[in-house]
Amino acid sequence: MAANGAVSSSGLIVSFGEMLIDFVPTVSGVSLAEAPGFLKAPGGAPANVAIAVARLGGKAAFVGKLGDDEFGHMLAGILKENGVRGDGINFDKGARTALAFVTLRADGEREFMFYRNPSADMLLTPDELNLELIRSAKVFHYGSISLIVEPCRSAHLKAMEAAKDAGALLSYDPNLRLPLWPSPEEAREQILSIWDKAEVIKVSDVELEFLTGSDKIDDESALSLWHSNLKLLLVTLGEKGCRYYTKSFKGSVDAFHVNTVDTTGAGDSFVGALLCKIVDDHSVLEDEGRLREVLKFANACGAITTTKKGAIPALPTESEALALFKGGA
Repeated sequence: MAANGAVSSSGLIVSFGEMLIDFVPTVSGVSLAEAPGFLKAPGGAPANVAIAVARLGGKAAFVGKLGDDEFGHMLAGILKENGVRGDGINFDKGARTALAFVTLRADGEREFMFYRNPSADMLLTPDELNLELIRSAKVFHYGSISLIVEPCRSAHLKAMEAAKDAGALLSYDPNLRLPLWPSPEEAREQILSIWDKAEVIKVSDVELEFLTGSDKIDDESALSLWHSNLKLLLVTLGEKGCRYYTKSFKGSVDAFHVNTVDTTGAGDSFVGALLCKIVDDHSVLEDEGRLREVLKFANACGAITTTKKGAIPALPTESEALALFKGGA
């Protein structure tokens, strides 16, 4: 599936979870009720990460379930067009592909309204998993939305275990979406229920506050989330860059300053870039100099993604990212 011979030796990054369609208002700064019309934008954090990896020349696959409907087949087509392996995708004849209406209000906050009752991604069963694909992953990446309901939760746990047993590095971005959970308490409990399995975890500043119950975004707060299996904990801080924590060192990397239009997908772009750079050499996680370079590159990818509307159309190629990376912050 590699776009050219040069990348065919790189390890496979498998993303597990949801893919859906975001409907975004044709005008910005309005509530969903006031929006005159909507544009459809493919999304879903794990799928965004898979496409981010493929755009950067890495090998990516997506595991999840879509509706056997026009939108589901459109999304599967988008993965294929972007060079993401689709042999982990299932289609559900009885449930629709998930939809989300997303608006950026005048105060800059995002407002979400989800159509999932239930959507196809929630109905993925453990028996439907392509275990051969999952076991061939060098990195297995996932979020927390797939933990909300059964049977998808059991499929998530089985996939994670199969990947781990086969020697994959486990990467976790909780990607908190509170409106989808029965309660904030349930969200916190379930997100943390698989916390100690992951070796790479990325949280945003908002997620750090939510998970720790503290309004401080500092080293002490971040390190309260540390566990002994972790190799790298990342806290992304938007235009303030990111902080990193490992067993041996910690620090921060500044962001790149760009003209931000839409922050959707920036975190997924950051994660995709990081995973691309460590998939073949996990020792980067123990070398602060090399890790800082990788995080600077990931910051560049995240920054570029904010300069265009939508997640997938804005995900950069390696040459675009390197141009900003070399141009300096």
